[in-house]
Amino acid sequence: MKIFPASGKPGSPDVAAFYEKTTGSWQYVASDPATKAAVIVDPVLDFSPEAGATWTASADEILAYVREERLNVLWVLDTHPHADHFSAAHYLATELSVPQAIGEKVLEVQDLWADLYAEDDLAGHPEYWERLFRDGDRFDIGDLAAEVILSTGHTLASVSYRIGDAIFAHDTFMMPDSGTARADFPGGSTGELWDTLQTLLALPGDTRVFVGHDYGKDGRDPDCMAVVAEHRRANIHVKDGTDREEFVALRAARDATLPLPKQMLHALQVNIRGGRLPEPDGQGRAVFRIPVNRFAPQA
Repeated sequence: MKIFPASGKPGSPDVAAFYEKTTGSWQYVASDPATKAAVIVDPVLDFSPEAGATWTASADEILAYVREERLNVLWVLDTHPHADHFSAAHYLATELSVPQAIGEKVLEVQDLWADLYAEDDLAGHPEYWERLFRDGDRFDIGDLAAEVILSTGHTLASVSYRIGDAIFAHDTFMMPDSGTARADFPGGSTGELWDTLQTLLALPGDTRVFVGHDYGKDGRDPDCMAVVAEHRRANIHVKDGTDREEFVALRAARDATLPLPKQMLHALQVNIRGGRLPEPDGQGRAVFRIPVNRFAPQA
């Protein structure tokens, strides 16, 4: 766990960051230092593709932290339906008796993946979340003001959460030495990712950007935060002087070399349900569905 205390600027949150090593995922608790109100962002439900088994060790670490710190969690938030890990949002929302939320375009992702899974019942379920955010929506976390920013490109449903001088920017930026996130999943768009990145780069230079993933490039320890000014100066994909055409070509070439995430075909059917596992049948048997020949293997 890494702790990033509030900066002292008005509306600045305390941030606790939790690393899930298997998928290189960062999970966050953002809290108001004055009132102890908090939100959880992008929690991970542990999963073994080989065994088809789930467990809650990563989410339980977050639970232990919020209870130890006596935080009043108001929301469990996802930034998008993740392709590389399962969401623990439903588990934590149930444990804490709080609502969960995501961007409203998740319903379009349900439509897309209902077709890929050949399971029409996966579509048309806004009820998995208590709130579906629109671009520009605002909500309070104690005395802190939070804003929702539509952040498409990695997925068509991605949003970022800006809380004072912190933004939870999920799979948009990586750390500056690693560049940006991929945009080749169904519904993704390299051009839209560029537009999203430019919106975020226009924020004040001291804005703390908390990323969704890091893999410890060249053996360094995994990290999760760099300010906007660092990205403008040193991000290897979008630093100042990079143009749209250059970025789109670079990102597309990079994405063409990447294999699908190991958990993707399992994870999406869970995450478009808000983190709910497939329903068991009358005999208590729950199974995953895997699309056949809908994706090309990486050569």
